[in-house]
Amino acid sequence: MYAILDIETTGGKYNEEGITEIAIYKYDGHQIVDQFISLVNPEREIQEFVVKLTGINNKMLRNAPKFYEIAKRVVEITKDCFIVAHNANFDYRILRTEFNRLGYTYKRNTLCTVTLSKKLIPEAPSHSLGKLCRFLGIPMADRHRANGDALATVQLFKLLIDKDVEKKIIQQSIKYFDNRHVKFHIQKILDSLPEKQGVFYVHNNEGTIIFIGRGKNIKHETNKLFLKETKKALKVTKRVAKVSYEETGNLLFTRLKYHLELEKLQPKYNVIRKRRTTDRDFNNDHMLIVDKGRDSGEHAVILIEENEVIGYTYTNLAFQENQLSILKSMLTPIENKELAKTIIKNYLLKNKVSKIVRL
Repeated sequence: MYAILDIETTGGKYNEEGITEIAIYKYDGHQIVDQFISLVNPEREIQEFVVKLTGINNKMLRNAPKFYEIAKRVVEITKDCFIVAHNANFDYRILRTEFNRLGYTYKRNTLCTVTLSKKLIPEAPSHSLGKLCRFLGIPMADRHRANGDALATVQLFKLLIDKDVEKKIIQQSIKYFDNRHVKFHIQKILDSLPEKQGVFYVHNNEGTIIFIGRGKNIKHETNKLFLKETKKALKVTKRVAKVSYEETGNLLFTRLKYHLELEKLQPKYNVIRKRRTTDRDFNNDHMLIVDKGRDSGEHAVILIEENEVIGYTYTNLAFQENQLSILKSMLTPIENKELAKTIIKNYLLKNKVSKIVRL
């Protein structure tokens, strides 16, 4: 069951708006089975730009019911329903705010027709309600009035249900008031990650890397990130679309890749501390640093020439390490050689590697 609605407000500061008009159509997936439409006295002034947009003014609302007088009806008509609206985050927030003022916790799962139309009608030039309805030939009356916009949203939602042939997109787009959709999403991400050492990359919906992490167990470290309550961690969790990763096989490669990627990509939610570069040379100006790879039989190799870090690679055969020309063709080059040198030197001062081959 769906409660398809539209709300007009006074405008004003965030969470200080009041409702001026509300229209709700209860829809069972086939037909409208109930409806509620009412002007509302917001008990506050309407912003002038809103008056011009909607035509609703303070004089019109003087004798309209106040929200507490219609609250019970709103609860009843939306009970056991998904709240459906064009930009559902806004309408649902406004409703919750009004109920909070009455000391009542209002909880409903929501569906946004903006989100659905972007997935099911990606070819539309705009996903605003008016332009989308014109594109689809959906008639509209009383634009920017609750009843007119709610009826248009009903027609739009009917079309979206038809377009969702496999009935998966709508189900996947539900926002649950207990955030279980986020939990499901996070769990799906975690299930795709290995319990191996490496570096992981958190991407947002645009594919941009917004956080880089590392650890001996990629799945465990990613889960730790999503369980944190810090402001940055919560922002990362809210924005995560997917997590990619690279297994490294050893701690040296984990540190090297992590710090080089941080310096290069500058992810929004990482704290990047300036590292002091070292002016110390390696004990030998030509050498291979060899450590364990990502699986048995594989080596992780770093080439040093003339006290500069040339690059790194993974090898499976001894002759790849013994033939320098072959090895060089396999290397991933390192741009920030000073940073790489510092990381490797500091690591070798306190840790051992499988072997160091003098060239």
